[in-house]
Amino acid sequence: VQLQASGGGLVQAGGSLRLSCAATGRTFGAYTVGWFRQSPGKEREFVAAIRWSGRSTYYADSVKGRFTISGDNAKNTVLLQMNSLKPEDTAVYYCAASRRSLIAGVIRDLNEYNYWGQGTQVTVSS
Repeated sequence: VQLQASGGGLVQAGGSLRLSCAATGRTFGAYTVGWFRQSPGKEREFVAAIRWSGRSTYYADSVKGRFTISGDNAKNTVLLQMNSLKPEDTAVYYCAASRRSLIAGVIRDLNEYNYWGQGTQVTVSS
């Protein structure tokens, strides 16, 4: 499966952006799809994930209550709605997919994901 991330941009603090992760090659099926982000000099970190089957969602504490991950069956796309953005949210955001329906204990581990998109830059100005 190939993943295409889009929707990044420049926004002021307090603003919103919506990222999109479109899959081609096959449908998400029983996959888990996640968003990760990486800032300069920092390790890539978990942001949010959704199990395509059952649509359970998981969030990093730093984004809980501000970000929402959801799936669109018709478009085979995962969305990340980001509200109340903060300067510390500035990063390159990557979508990733695992062929498995990951359990809660490993869903935040980037090593569990088999496919990665190219990343989209999100910049939040203060």
